[in-house]
Amino acid sequence: MNSLHIYLAIALYFVLGTAVALYARRGMGPGIADFFLANRAIGGVVAALTYSATTYSAFMMVGLAGFAYIGGVGAWGFELIYLSGLVLVAFFGPRFWLAGKQYNYITPAELLGDRYQSKTLNIVAALASIVFLIPYSAVQLIGIGTLLEGMSRGSIPFLAGLVIATVIATTWAYTGGFKAVAWTDSVQALLMITVATLSVFFIVYRGFGGFGGMISILETDYPQWLTVPGPGFFNFQTFIGLSLPWFFFSLSNPQVSQRLFIPRSLTHMRTMVMGFMCFGFIYTLISILWGFSARILIPDLPQGDMATPSLLALHIVPNGIALLVMLGITAAAISTVNSIILTLSSMVSQDIIKRISPDIEESKLLAAGKIFIILFSLVAFLFATLRLGLIAVLSVASSAGLLVTVPAIVGAFFWRRGTAQAAIISILVGGTIAFWFQFGNIMPLGWWPGIWSGIVSTALFIFVSLVTKPPAAKADEFISYVNSALKEKNAI
Repeated sequence: MNSLHIYLAIALYFVLGTAVALYARRGMGPGIADFFLANRAIGGVVAALTYSATTYSAFMMVGLAGFAYIGGVGAWGFELIYLSGLVLVAFFGPRFWLAGKQYNYITPAELLGDRYQSKTLNIVAALASIVFLIPYSAVQLIGIGTLLEGMSRGSIPFLAGLVIATVIATTWAYTGGFKAVAWTDSVQALLMITVATLSVFFIVYRGFGGFGGMISILETDYPQWLTVPGPGFFNFQTFIGLSLPWFFFSLSNPQVSQRLFIPRSLTHMRTMVMGFMCFGFIYTLISILWGFSARILIPDLPQGDMATPSLLALHIVPNGIALLVMLGITAAAISTVNSIILTLSSMVSQDIIKRISPDIEESKLLAAGKIFIILFSLVAFLFATLRLGLIAVLSVASSAGLLVTVPAIVGAFFWRRGTAQAAIISILVGGTIAFWFQFGNIMPLGWWPGIWSGIVSTALFIFVSLVTKPPAAKADEFISYVNSALKEKNAI
């Protein structure tokens, strides 16, 4: 595809998105909650779209399609595990929302720090998020760089794609905070799902004459791709190692769980969950079909991540459709990047600077948060230049590291005996194991790092809690308030 057409399409996308971000910032107040949570006043439809756009990133149409390309139908089951994790949102979402509104929490780490009455835990949880989310941010940039490079057949360098993505994400996050991100996310989510659906019909009908034709070819030429473990990638241990962190994604990833604070009401939260469920099922199916289509049409790719860009470069995809798909994938990645850097910046302000200097003025906290939007964007860019591994594997590696926060989150709402010391130790030790095992390629007994980090962090949280003293007064107050408020609103 002509690189000039790609540049022009991205330029138009950037201009329109910036106009939306500038419009969104109108009427925004000067406070921390206004900038980082849109003053907790997001409607259900916008909340569903921003939740979808933030969750579904370059991982889907590039990473998940790549998994389907190399591993077959197991990729479908793996991603459906994440969708099944929505039961956690239905169960914990109202609890997050009620606690956030009552105690004015800005970040999930702030919730943990207050519930367990520990500034140290506040800081540790924030730092853990930063350590494991920077690679996940970089994954999105890698996805865009890979996509543009593949579609242009190398005329747009990988590094140019990284620069473009970083500039767009930083501009929108800095311009209007969460409200700008939510509005641009909404536009991007609609673009993502519309063009992805349209494109898969073009591929299937122009390439195979219809869905029946595609399935027939798969059954004849690639029968292993329709079974589990298929060609060998999705053995049992790999499947569980990838799926377990993904199931808890909605709780462990703060850029997602922070969105549980934003709906205008619990009714709007229900709309958010239902909208996301529909969006996720459709987008997952489309990504799998992309991977299968690439397997049939381009069977000898050296890397799964090249499946989608290589597919878009084929002549059976009209240039206009390919450009729209490129923008849809770019939108998916950008929406995740700017959400992550906005969340991490809010954590620096609320969970680190404010804990170290509790008397600091709110305006200075906000100014610091805006500076860190730029700093985190630069760090993610530098990490992305390393171009490490499969996009999907790096995504799950980040989730494996963040999984260590889940025991403390569950304990915050349901176990009065949980302690700050237990939460801190479980996060630090579990996170260290996740990092060490992942980048040292260590898999005891053949199990993936996410399994071990989850087991170790859970065991440590329970054991250390039993031998240390809990903040009994705060635990009773917090859990009693949430439970009584849920009963009052019939939200259980």
